[in-house]
Amino acid sequence: MNVAALPLSFPDEVRLRDRLAARLLLRRLARWRGAALTLVLPDRRELALGDPAAQPRITAWIDDWRFFWRALTAGDIGVGESYMDGEWRTNDLVGLCRCFLADSAVLDYGSAWTIGDRLRNLWRRLATLNTLSGSRRNIRYHYDLSNDFFRLFLDESMLYSCAIFSREDATLAEAQLEKIDGICKRLELRPGHEVLEIGSGWGAFAIHAAREYGCRVTSLTLSEEQLRLARERVAAAGLEDRVAIRLCDYRDASGSFDRIVSIEMFEAVGYEYFGAFFQECAQRLRRGGRMLLQTISVPDQRFDRYRRSLDWIRKYVFPGGLLPSLHEITRAVKQHTSLRVNRVEDIGAHYARTLHLWRERFLARLPEVRRLGFDDRFIRMWEFYLASCEAAFAVRYVGDLQIELEQPA
Repeated sequence: MNVAALPLSFPDEVRLRDRLAARLLLRRLARWRGAALTLVLPDRRELALGDPAAQPRITAWIDDWRFFWRALTAGDIGVGESYMDGEWRTNDLVGLCRCFLADSAVLDYGSAWTIGDRLRNLWRRLATLNTLSGSRRNIRYHYDLSNDFFRLFLDESMLYSCAIFSREDATLAEAQLEKIDGICKRLELRPGHEVLEIGSGWGAFAIHAAREYGCRVTSLTLSEEQLRLARERVAAAGLEDRVAIRLCDYRDASGSFDRIVSIEMFEAVGYEYFGAFFQECAQRLRRGGRMLLQTISVPDQRFDRYRRSLDWIRKYVFPGGLLPSLHEITRAVKQHTSLRVNRVEDIGAHYARTLHLWRERFLARLPEVRRLGFDDRFIRMWEFYLASCEAAFAVRYVGDLQIELEQPA
C-alpha cells in the first residue's frame, strides 16, 4: 500500500497526538524521493515509499506509535532518541540516514512543531559552554567512558580520528599510521623540534613523532582516562624523556614550540572560543613555526543555522561540541592572529570507511560491551552515532579538514 492510498485509520489504543503526528509525517514521506523504502507500521501495515525500482531497498519497522510524535516534535533528536529506546529498527541504518540527510526537510528541526523541544534544549546548550570547568566536564563525559570500551572498536594505535586509505586493501591500522605519518611529513618534523599537541588521544601521534622523527612532544588532554593510558604507552615505548602527557587545558599551556598539531580536538572548543584557541596557538608558536589542524567541518552555508540549534550528537555524544566551517576558522585566524593559512585539504571521503570499520568492530564485540556494564540503550545510541556519522561523510554532508598554518618568520 502506498501513502496516498492509506486510509490513516488507527487502532483504538493509539493516542490522539500520535495519530496526528503519524498523519503529518506520512504526508511528508509521500514526497519521498530517496531509496525504495518499505515502512512497516506497528499494526503491520506496509507502506511503499519512493521508486520501487530504486536502490538501495530499505525496510524500516516502526514498533511503537510514539515514534511519530517524537520525530515530528524533535526532528533528528527525536528520531535518535526513539532508536535508543527501541521504538524502530531497520535493515540498513546507514542507508536510511543517507536518505534523510539528502532530504532533511522530512525531519525539519526548525518547524513550528519543534519549538517546545528547542526551548527545552536551550538550557543544555548554555550548560555545556566550554569554559575551563565546562570543557573538562564535556570531555570527560565522552572520553572517560572506559579505555577498555574504546579498545573494543579502535585499532591497536587507539587513534580516534579519520584514517587515510590510500590503498583499497589497507587495514585500519595501516590507514591510521598513514594519517599521522603524513602529518609529520607535511610539517617536516626533524630531531630537536619541540612539538605541542593539543588533544592527546591515547598518545599515538606523540609516540610516533618522538620515536620516528626525534621530536620532543608536549601533549595536552582533559581526559583522565586518556592521560593514564597515554602515559602508560609512552613509558612502554621508552619515550618518557621525549614525550610529556599533561592534564591541561590549551588555555593554560605555556612555553614556545616549533610545531603545533591538533587532530580533531577543535570540535570541542566551542564557537565562543574559536578566537581564543587560535590566539593561544599563535602565542605558543615560534617565528617560522608551523601548525596542522585537523577538524570535522560543516559547509559554510549551513553553519549559522547549525550553530544556533542543537542536534542529536551534541545532545547525547559530544556535549559542548560544535563543528566549525572553513570560513569561521579563517575568520578567527584573521581576526586574532598573524598566522597564515598555507594549505587546506578535505580528507572527509576517508571518514566514511573509517566509521564503517569502527561500527563493524563495535557490533562484533557487543557481549564485551555489555560485560563492561553498558546496557542496550547505550549500545543502540552508539550504533546510531557511528551509522549516522558514516552516512554524513558518505554524502559529504560534513567534511574533515586538514589545515596547515604558519607563523611569519
